[in-house]
Amino acid sequence: MSSESTVIESVPTNIITGFLGVGKTSTILHLLKNKPEHERWAVLVNEFGEIGVDGSLVQGQSGETEQVFIREVPGGCMCCAAGLPMQIALNQLLHEARPDRLLIEPTGLGHPKEVLEVLSSEHYRKVLSLQKTLTLVDARKLSDTRYTNHETFNQQIAIADTVVGSKIDLYQADEKQLLEGYVELVGHPDAKVIFAEHGNIPFSAFEGATLANEQHHHHHHHHHSSKPLASELPMPESGMIKAENEGEGFKSIGWRFAPDKVFDRQKLALLLLDLNVERMKAVFITNRGIFGYNLTSDGITEMELDDCAESRIELIADKLDETIEKRLLACVASV
Repeated sequence: MSSESTVIESVPTNIITGFLGVGKTSTILHLLKNKPEHERWAVLVNEFGEIGVDGSLVQGQSGETEQVFIREVPGGCMCCAAGLPMQIALNQLLHEARPDRLLIEPTGLGHPKEVLEVLSSEHYRKVLSLQKTLTLVDARKLSDTRYTNHETFNQQIAIADTVVGSKIDLYQADEKQLLEGYVELVGHPDAKVIFAEHGNIPFSAFEGATLANEQHHHHHHHHHSSKPLASELPMPESGMIKAENEGEGFKSIGWRFAPDKVFDRQKLALLLLDLNVERMKAVFITNRGIFGYNLTSDGITEMELDDCAESRIELIADKLDETIEKRLLACVASV
């Protein structure tokens, strides 16, 4: 599909969804590592926060030199405002990448039914071939009513062709059966349940048409605003941009830092380890190289990246610490 004159049609498309910190990005990175060399793949990533970190994390580990093209839709559920943010980003991505496969990762607090409605619309019917929708679920969360009473958590399971019990290496004895029973209760009657660790899901789980061609119109509160997103603003002289978002029972706060702000890797690691949040993702230019960070309830991971344009961090929690900005700035290495 690399020729500019080729009509883009029937691009195999997978939605990979799941709640906060369940391993969606790890799953996409695993898929990209096993992508056929001759194929061009596109990834559309949606984030709850306005800063946008996932694109830098994925791009820093597999870039366009490997025929992987990435675009972000930050700032809340990408299906909001009649799907316009999503449609603009998707159209640009399809035109740029002319991909052999498209992967879509909605925010963990997003609404996959409405994302599916946009993708199933007349506009995309010939362009996209909707394949299996995968929902990742950490079965350990099924004992926590913050999850099981959350409409989005249940909607993600209801829309899935395949529910993936992620992080199976961390389960207790009965948690596999607990997830299977929950999917019987909440999921599609024909949904499959499989289990995986470290995002390692066989490619066969992504192949085949989705069950979700039955349209379910679902209404929810839209978070979209007409103001420009912090991810798109020009960097001010201060060398820092801060942005906040709120919805679905959670708050996000994030920062962008100009590339001349170089962070002390050791000080930064100590600060990130001390965070008490539901979720943290970051990319930082440090005095020891460029690193990506990913914090979930299971701990923090650090990965070395090839490149990034600037440092970015996004936190999601039900309550945010007001001192974080001051502590972050204290980690900037003295020149």
